[in-house]
Amino acid sequence: MPFPLHKISIRRILSTMALTENKKVLDFVKKSAELAQPDEIVWIDGSEQQLASLREEAVKTGEMIKLNQEKLPGCYYHRTAENDVARVEARTFICCKNKDDAGPINYWMDPVEAYHMCGEIARGKMKGRTMYVIPYSMGVVGSPFSKIGIEVTDSIYVVLNMAIMTRVGTECYDYLGKDGDFIKGFHCKCDVDPEKRYIMHFPEDDTIISVNSAYGGNVLLGKKCFALRIASCLGRREGWMAEHMLILGVTFPDGTKKYVAAAFPSACGKTNLAMLIPPKHYLEKGYKIETVGDDIAWIRPGADGRLWAVNPENGFFGVAPGTNEKSNPNALAATREGTIFTNVAIDPSDNTVWWEGLTKKAPDRLIDWLGNPWTPDMGTKAAHPNSRFTAPATGCPCLSDKFNSKEGVPLDAIIFGGRRATTTPLVYQSRDWNHGVFVGSIMSSETTAAATGAVGVLRHDPMAMKPFCGYHMADYFGHWIEMGKKIANPPKIFNVNWFRQGENGEFLWPGFGDNMRVLEWILKRCDGTVDAQETAIGYVPYAKDIDLEGLDYDRETLEKILYVDKARWSAEADEIAGYYEQFGDRLPKELRESLATLKKNCEA
Repeated sequence: MPFPLHKISIRRILSTMALTENKKVLDFVKKSAELAQPDEIVWIDGSEQQLASLREEAVKTGEMIKLNQEKLPGCYYHRTAENDVARVEARTFICCKNKDDAGPINYWMDPVEAYHMCGEIARGKMKGRTMYVIPYSMGVVGSPFSKIGIEVTDSIYVVLNMAIMTRVGTECYDYLGKDGDFIKGFHCKCDVDPEKRYIMHFPEDDTIISVNSAYGGNVLLGKKCFALRIASCLGRREGWMAEHMLILGVTFPDGTKKYVAAAFPSACGKTNLAMLIPPKHYLEKGYKIETVGDDIAWIRPGADGRLWAVNPENGFFGVAPGTNEKSNPNALAATREGTIFTNVAIDPSDNTVWWEGLTKKAPDRLIDWLGNPWTPDMGTKAAHPNSRFTAPATGCPCLSDKFNSKEGVPLDAIIFGGRRATTTPLVYQSRDWNHGVFVGSIMSSETTAAATGAVGVLRHDPMAMKPFCGYHMADYFGHWIEMGKKIANPPKIFNVNWFRQGENGEFLWPGFGDNMRVLEWILKRCDGTVDAQETAIGYVPYAKDIDLEGLDYDRETLEKILYVDKARWSAEADEIAGYYEQFGDRLPKELRESLATLKKNCEA
């Protein structure tokens, strides 16, 4: 018999049936319950017995569909509302007292107004529902990197996803004790009304509120909301960094290990790089790639003068379309057990899942992400372009043995990258730390389906943090500059662009596993064992130093995508100057100096 749920009435909220004696937690849950008025409250303990009960309940209510347990053991399917399929940046707010502290890139609302508005929207909206109280840790409990959060929600889907994405359990309460502080998260599906949908962040109160959404990116509050928007503010106050970065380890044939963090906008190849499988001849030589994290890095200065990083998450919230045996076999392997699929298509022939790009040929008949019968001749997508999988990290074949390290891993390199059809070369290295901050600050990329709005539009996305920085972006740049002063041995900083295109729109670099060839050059630069040519924008490889063994690829094309066109970069510098204007006097002088150097170099 499944383990009974910890259900208690609002009137007994402070009874001994609660799983903690922490007065701050009890007060937060009490106030949340008084506002939303759920019929009952379930205290999540993180046990498999309890989670199994919740899965069973979600299947009975239709909130989730149980998939083929022989082919996909422990896997379930969830479908969101048609109007609730991606992050909504225009309804994501930073709520701090001083509007200037939110900066020109963030949407801002006065905290008093935001609390009142969200309170009125959520008032009584859990009537007839259950409120779940989720204790979770970002990072390994007890690590100097870790932080505790409590999310209350009326969604079993949220509970089950949080149990995959974070470390959920009563040990979080043990760590908090009777008076420990935590990040407060309130989520209520309400009516899933897009006109009243808000994702609010209160960095001065360590609080997150999400109403009228049931999509993962808006409601798994440990994800972008806590791990980036709130954590970026915590990091600034406490002297560390919360970044939208993967972390990977590279083992060389001699056994040497090096670690890299890399920032890419969503759906720009971040997960693919994190789980990269090197070309055959690299594997034969003994090279090995291990995944520490695919999306978020918390980074702290170490006693050795280096930057150390951990992945605060416990699972992968990946974009399904395009994921296949060629593009990312490790990610696909991670989805085969204990995964929740959202807004993909269902193959009714065997009750499994499918999405565009999974196989070359689509099945003859599917149930699309809207729940309708689908055939390949219909001219529509079977899976939503931003459909997702929430998979436990333990299912990843290349997971690093440092995944659960409390100390993290030392960073040898930081890589920035985005989608640019022209201008930006395949790879280049910054001249020093401050120039590297400049390189990150000027990142721009063509948009994807991970956020609402037009696809393929070029937008600035500094450090891939445009949607995720919890305070003024210029101050964020300043924090990067200050962090550089704290470390004697900073990682070297690079920029990559896997997406250069030819005149006919074809990609000029093979990408995927062949990105190992660029990664090797980057790490050789960190060791000082390979030369580079200095250009107007930084250090660029000599084509001869990029390993093309086993690849049907000519040096002429490689030279083409390594070429730095001064005329294009001169125009880029003018555009960057216009972009920087919005930051006014808060923009660090070091970035203005780097821009001036770029302009001068392009004129030479």
